[in-house]
Amino acid sequence: MHEDRGAPAVRPRRPEFSSGPCVKHPGWSAAAVAERAYLGRSHRAAKPREQIREVLRKTRDLLGVPEDFRVGIVPASNTGALEMAMWNWLGPRPVDALVWDVFGKHWARDARDELALSDCRILEAPFGELPELAAVRREADIQAPRGRAGLRP
Repeated sequence: MHEDRGAPAVRPRRPEFSSGPCVKHPGWSAAAVAERAYLGRSHRAAKPREQIREVLRKTRDLLGVPEDFRVGIVPASNTGALEMAMWNWLGPRPVDALVWDVFGKHWARDARDELALSDCRILEAPFGELPELAAVRREADIQAPRGRAGLRP
């Protein structure tokens, strides 16, 4: 584990975070982005690869990620990040995949079909309703879509 550094000394003015369109930092401009952007270039070209390595190094340093951990850039925001987590975390224990929306259904199918987990149950409910939570096994890892989008009160 990395050393606990406590709470940050400086807080952002806008602490909200979103994997979708985000608030731009103060002073942001398209011209400033163009100075460092390799638009229309392959990520395999020398300069973009150098920039990707720099971003990964800075991320590791900023977050205090141990050297024996990997840092990666994931496409598709939340979806890509969850897919990466699934492939790294699921498997040693049974999995109960909870489904109540289209994302949950997609991720449950991935756990069952792509990861081919030996013990994966899909507990599904109609859109906007929760599956039978009493059926979730205590010994299982739980996979569920984030948030409460579409859930009825």
